[in-house]
Amino acid sequence: MSNKSQTLLDIFQEILAASGNSSDSKSINETQILSVLRETATKSKGGENIGSVLVKVVSDVQSKYNLSIKTETCTYCEGDFRDVIETYNSIHGYVSLLVCLIGVLANTMNVAVLTRRDMAAAPINRLLKWLAVADVFVMLEYVPFAIYKYLILPETLDFPYSWAMYLLFHMHFAQILHTASICLTLSLAIWRYLAIKYSDRSHILCTERRCSIAILSSFILPPILCIPTFMVFDIHTKDVSDMNGHTGTAYHVDSDSQGTLYQVNFWVHAVLIKLLPCSILTVISLWLIRALYNANQHQKNLRNYSACPAAEKMVKRQHKADKRTDRTTKMLLAVLLLFLVTELPQGILGLMSGLLGWCFFKKCYNLFGELMDFLALLNGAINFVLYCSMSRQFRQTFRQLLLQRHLARFLPPTASHSDNQNTAKTSVP
Repeated sequence: MSNKSQTLLDIFQEILAASGNSSDSKSINETQILSVLRETATKSKGGENIGSVLVKVVSDVQSKYNLSIKTETCTYCEGDFRDVIETYNSIHGYVSLLVCLIGVLANTMNVAVLTRRDMAAAPINRLLKWLAVADVFVMLEYVPFAIYKYLILPETLDFPYSWAMYLLFHMHFAQILHTASICLTLSLAIWRYLAIKYSDRSHILCTERRCSIAILSSFILPPILCIPTFMVFDIHTKDVSDMNGHTGTAYHVDSDSQGTLYQVNFWVHAVLIKLLPCSILTVISLWLIRALYNANQHQKNLRNYSACPAAEKMVKRQHKADKRTDRTTKMLLAVLLLFLVTELPQGILGLMSGLLGWCFFKKCYNLFGELMDFLALLNGAINFVLYCSMSRQFRQTFRQLLLQRHLARFLPPTASHSDNQNTAKTSVP
């Protein structure tokens, strides 16, 4: 509505300016424009609508005053793929709700498994646990946003102040927690890099205290990085009117697209929050892939040169330990690569929006907004599948957690401590 009204206002201002009534063009507003068009459409014999009247008015004025109405020259992201993306955007509300419900359930199970005593002992599992916690809150908060925006709002076309307040909260809350997820993922990559690269000093570098510092920093740093966003976006008002002439006030969240702070926000979001972590993760991922390849080659060489039985046993024990290490590394590598697939396109689009300006942001960044939200939600929801498929310890712990409560009533009662002592005494010869 705002874009069409602004176009009407520009056309009528040019019409009045060309006819010598430039002073009147300063006081014209959208209500006057719609009133004139509605009155003209009512008087017409053919029962034309406002759109048809507007086309005739523009055509007559252009031929009479030889005006050249400025048209939009922004042609970014045009083509057939735009129709495909817009088709997905029409069903994004339903898809995102389904992913959020599955993701909340999956990440809740992640937290339940990773907090078990045998799992919580490893610092890297603590990082995975808090990553699941951040994803749970992101998805829980996204549910009311998706319900109102994609299911209720298209029917009501109502933009109250309460919705604008929630939209502002949603924007900041989701960005802070999503940035926390990025920091935790980066901490995971660096942690695994140190554990493999400096395996002889991992007990010094990868301590419980440093793990706690990494987790705490991952939740303290995001609000600081998001300060430009807090300062750029605010609630704005706009007077609107419907086809029946009823006027009202619409509240919406917007920013000053021409301000310096707006550009700074784009650069901080695109470079510091998206592209820089993605670049570091790419380098670490490539190094981890190389480390896995070298480890496999080393294991093959050990198996080939193990001749005596004692050496063969030692090689088998080392092979089991290396296999566990490789499984953990592969699981984390899958998490990192999935993160890169999700976050790298957002960083590239944000960087191009900063370089090419407001036109690219409105035509391209907004077009892919729903798709990027879907990828981010899917990234948080699919980790449970990765853990189950690539970690035997995770599967065993989850199986025990799942079956413990349901099968406890059918299992025989556990022997008491005194019974155990008596049994031990009688079994001694």
